[in-house]
Amino acid sequence: MTEKRAFDLMIAAVMLALSSPVLLVAMLAIRATSAGPAIFSQIRVGRGGAPFVCRKLRTMYLATPSLPTHEAPVGSVTVVGKVLRATKVDELPQLWNVLKGEMSLVGPRPCLPTQAELVQRRKELGVLTALPGITGLAQIKGIDMSDPKLCAETDAAYIKAASTGLDFKILLGTFFRA
Repeated sequence: MTEKRAFDLMIAAVMLALSSPVLLVAMLAIRATSAGPAIFSQIRVGRGGAPFVCRKLRTMYLATPSLPTHEAPVGSVTVVGKVLRATKVDELPQLWNVLKGEMSLVGPRPCLPTQAELVQRRKELGVLTALPGITGLAQIKGIDMSDPKLCAETDAAYIKAASTGLDFKILLGTFFRA
């Protein structure tokens, strides 16, 4: 087991245990305010370009098409979803993806298979060699997937500099940005 995997398992297990009451309240709020399941599952691009099922708390209405967030129709995010996104609580179910070994706590955010330009650029830069992360360097720098070139370049810079210390700084940056 690598140091990164051990770090991921330890932190994810503790975070899942500590956040379970928050998850339960969030799931109840989702179910009480909009139709559909509280957990949202979506195919994303994982290590090596392999697809995997990414879990999140549902923040959009059921009829919303499966698009990157920056392309979603205006008004597709629920009232509760806005709060969950602002606090990053919607990402907590991805701790299961971390425990299963499909994701890491820190790494390039997993994109949709339909984001062809981003997938291709990540492939060219060697980004797909890493597990996708719940958070990453691009996120704490305010870079989203609407700029595929910059996003992929930032992801590649993270991979070159990756360390437990950097992962810890990115995690802290994620919490304090929220």
